[in-house]
Amino acid sequence: MADANLRFASHLRDKSLRNGDNVRKYTTVLWDLDQTLLNFDMSMDYAIRETFKKYNLPVSDEIVARYDVINRGYWNRFELGEITKQEVTLGRFRTLFGELGITYIAPEEMAEVYQKELGNVYFFIDGAKELVTRLKAEGFRQYVVTNGVNTTQESKMKRSGLHQIMDGVFVSELMGYPKPMKEYFDACFAAMPGIDRRECILVGDSLTSDMRGAQNAGIASCWFNPGRREKDIDVRIDYEIHALEELLPILAQESV
Repeated sequence: MADANLRFASHLRDKSLRNGDNVRKYTTVLWDLDQTLLNFDMSMDYAIRETFKKYNLPVSDEIVARYDVINRGYWNRFELGEITKQEVTLGRFRTLFGELGITYIAPEEMAEVYQKELGNVYFFIDGAKELVTRLKAEGFRQYVVTNGVNTTQESKMKRSGLHQIMDGVFVSELMGYPKPMKEYFDACFAAMPGIDRRECILVGDSLTSDMRGAQNAGIASCWFNPGRREKDIDVRIDYEIHALEELLPILAQESV
């Protein structure tokens, strides 16, 4: 797939949308990337440790855990439209540096190194590569919808081989709005002419970004919840799975 398809999705028009002689209920899967197809927690752990090592800074499990909490807080604010992505990528390090008393390294410099390290590695969620490969062979359209940093997501897509499987990738910073905003999904569907929202299902691990995004977009939602967390916000969920292969019977449904 050409690199441009990492930015602007184009679907494969010649694929069958039928399941035998019957029309499928869902023909298009919108995938969240981090913690749904790829294990972001493992990549983050690697990247923060490698970044600290490059600056000869001590790093511990406690520091990694604290960064994780700070990072999630900034991304939550981004999803709400309160801050920009640049404020996320820099602010999390400014906050961490303030807590650790680090004054001799520029947060901007650390953020750039961290982002590069984050894109240098990938770890698949169990069964993810096999599932998306199977769905591609069966003719499903598949797209990635992500709030991640574009350069990092592009690197991970290429390194993992997902760029050869997905029909396209929609990174929020290129779409002009964060997931879960309706405007983000409107921009995505504008780049997927001919795709019916009624035939789409969004699969993701985040209630605030993915499930709320699906609700805002008016499409079906499937909560990937391997940790069996409690649903703690008021949002519509059409399906819940605890392992990715549990998506198969959902996609096997026929249109009525």
